[in-house]
Amino acid sequence: MRIAIAAEADVAEPRVAATPETVKKFKALGAEVVVARGAGLASGISDADYQAAGAEIGDDVSKTADLVLKVRRPAPNELSNYKNGALIVAIMDPYGNEAALKQMADAGLVAFAMELMPRITRAQSMDVLSSQANLAGYRAVIDAAGEYGRALPMMMTAAGTVPAAKVFIMGVGVAGLQAIATARRLGGIVTATDVRPATKEQVESLGAKFLAVEDDEFKNAQTAGGYAKEMSKEYQAKQAALVAEHIKKQDIVITTALIPGRPAPRLISKEMVASMRPGSVIIDLAVERGGNVEGAKPGTVAVVGGVRIVGHLNVAGRLPASASALYAKNLYTFVETLIDKKEKKLAINWDDEIVKGTALTRDGAIIHPNFMPKTAA
Repeated sequence: MRIAIAAEADVAEPRVAATPETVKKFKALGAEVVVARGAGLASGISDADYQAAGAEIGDDVSKTADLVLKVRRPAPNELSNYKNGALIVAIMDPYGNEAALKQMADAGLVAFAMELMPRITRAQSMDVLSSQANLAGYRAVIDAAGEYGRALPMMMTAAGTVPAAKVFIMGVGVAGLQAIATARRLGGIVTATDVRPATKEQVESLGAKFLAVEDDEFKNAQTAGGYAKEMSKEYQAKQAALVAEHIKKQDIVITTALIPGRPAPRLISKEMVASMRPGSVIIDLAVERGGNVEGAKPGTVAVVGGVRIVGHLNVAGRLPASASALYAKNLYTFVETLIDKKEKKLAINWDDEIVKGTALTRDGAIIHPNFMPKTAA
């Protein structure tokens, strides 16, 4: 059983799919581990660190591997580097990219998408969305503090008092909760909003104030899987009016709202941006999915009327060492379930709900029901 840790084709991706710690664990399962030369440098891991953990270092590491671990989906020009039947585990970004999935299927690859991990207790340690969103929420506050021209905590000095910054978090998933906790630790006055009623208690437990239109629709705005439902136009209008008044008084706003498989919902209009004071900062964590903020530009900091709208891409990747460490553990925990520990070889149980939930391609076809061609589905 040969496991390859591939380098990322995208030079803007600093994360890596394994650490020396997980290499040792794969070795303990009986695997040979080969790491692409320089794959971990952007995450602060040298080739020597991997070698000390028992890995080989190579150049075309994927060609002979039974299992390839990556951060992002293989690029089309990488597919010829894999042997037929090889397993590829990565963040596959499948929504809207069915053509890329078909290319992987046509290449004979068995592809698993880590972001499709079922949200069940057994899979919590494999949940890459949570591990990476947690870091993104933290980094969003740090980025906001860097862009904001004032201090976040209240400071009482002989020269006068600096008031605490008002921070508003929109969307209270994993990223939002970490943003609340971080902003509170930095001394901000924090409010937060979400369409899911269960988040109110979570927000208040972190010392922040909850803001929402709490009508009947709000009380039923969460799916069985814990995700936010798309709200009616009427509710969105009422919530937008409430937010519009609140946002005028905020110094920092962080938006985190995403709906799986859909464009990011628009939460902040250009009129809301215009109502904010010059020097205010908005961080849009959903910019890669179309953005929550009108005027947000992917990969840039847009300045609109003195308000800074930050659209950094791959925010978790802005903390590459921490992000790689958590992602690598997610991968190891998942891959461990695919290995027969006695025989020391891959042995996939295709009836396992974790496998069913994450498997995209097999035997030359797209097999995940959410992405199969309509005729096949």
